[in-house]
Amino acid sequence: MGIPGCSSFRSAFLCSLLIVSAGAVPCQGGTGEPKGRSSDGSVPESSVASSLNGIAESYVKLALAIGEHDSMYVDSYYGPAEWLAEAKQDKKPLAAIEKEAGLLIAELDRLDVSGEEEIVRLRHVYLMKELESLAARAAMLDGKKCTFDEESQALYDAVAPHFEESHFKEVLARIDSLVPSGEGSLADRLERFKKGLIIPKDRLDAVFSAAIAEARTRTRRHIDLPVNESFTVEYVTNKPWSAYNWYKGDNRSVIQVDTDFPTYIDSPLGLACHEGYPGHHVQNVLFEQRLAKERGWVEFTVNPLFAPNSLINEGSANFGVEVAFPGNERLVFERDVLFPMAGLDPARADAYYTIRTLLRELNRAEDQAARRYLDGEMTAEEAAQYISAYALMSVERARKLVTFIDRYRSYIINYNVGYDLVKNYVEKLGGTPDHPEERWIYLNALLSSPRVPSGLK
Repeated sequence: MGIPGCSSFRSAFLCSLLIVSAGAVPCQGGTGEPKGRSSDGSVPESSVASSLNGIAESYVKLALAIGEHDSMYVDSYYGPAEWLAEAKQDKKPLAAIEKEAGLLIAELDRLDVSGEEEIVRLRHVYLMKELESLAARAAMLDGKKCTFDEESQALYDAVAPHFEESHFKEVLARIDSLVPSGEGSLADRLERFKKGLIIPKDRLDAVFSAAIAEARTRTRRHIDLPVNESFTVEYVTNKPWSAYNWYKGDNRSVIQVDTDFPTYIDSPLGLACHEGYPGHHVQNVLFEQRLAKERGWVEFTVNPLFAPNSLINEGSANFGVEVAFPGNERLVFERDVLFPMAGLDPARADAYYTIRTLLRELNRAEDQAARRYLDGEMTAEEAAQYISAYALMSVERARKLVTFIDRYRSYIINYNVGYDLVKNYVEKLGGTPDHPEERWIYLNALLSSPRVPSGLK
């Protein structure tokens, strides 16, 4: 469905979102050229643009400098090779990184962008939040101690809500009525129920490939992607995460899937959407094409892991499966295509999906356990037992999740808090379940412009 003309507030807003995402000239009416364009067709760089470009370059170099202290910090980089070589050679001290970030923040604070177009104002805020996060990460690596909530606010521009056990117990009671009775805890009974939903290892690649193909087809109907975009899939073991997207630049990714534990039938499509379409792979492609290349904004050649952009990236990746497969379309596709492909009984699909919807609410127990564990209120084993009991996860899987928390700390909030934030933002604009086409429009715009979590509220 096309976008109507900009004759009403709602359609005008849709138009402006598409303009931001495509890097086009704002709707001005008439056929005149945009203001500020020279007679030869070039657009002179403004003092604001020049200042932002200089700050952006310094920011990228500081991010690479932190990467020399923290190997996980730079998730991907496809900027000038000499900047990376410079960071490796200089080995800038953490205190110096924090100080220089503070100077850049002050410079941004003095810069007046009130008269600039919306995407430039968004860029200004993006750089500010990324630099604040970078300075906080440098301070933490240098020994500064924070509570879980202080850390997540400083790094990701957000704090996970607090929940009492009573909240989870209400959800558990509803799940208890749906899981077949038997011996053991509810988590044990659920594990037994899910054993009939495990994909045989010799069929995993075929099922995952089919899920990727369907997610890609649906995404490309709505988002214009380069013809050469692609990714490869690798199956790995002994990782703290279930899957990871390693973006290599030039529209290519490598997606690794951990196979330490059995893979349930709903996992391939969820991972295909989260890591691929319209998730991390698409996010990185759009940032590279529309912001780094088309606009020349060098800050989008680096992707720091412990930064506000991660919350939006993880949230939109989690929400993306609902955009690509609205309503009951996921259930239908998995039941009619993936279940038979995996050699599983499709008759079990409906009951499992009712339970899975409730299990999403229990994911928040993971944030609660992480908070209490990292704040010293629980041991690692107590955190694993808490996750097993309130997130209905086997103890073995829960222990593996605790190793993720040990390594990535408050990053865990990005999945649930990010999902809520992105979903609410898209629906507030009009991308409700009843308007699936508009969901794509708002998600596309979100993935093609510089946004920060606090700006989506």
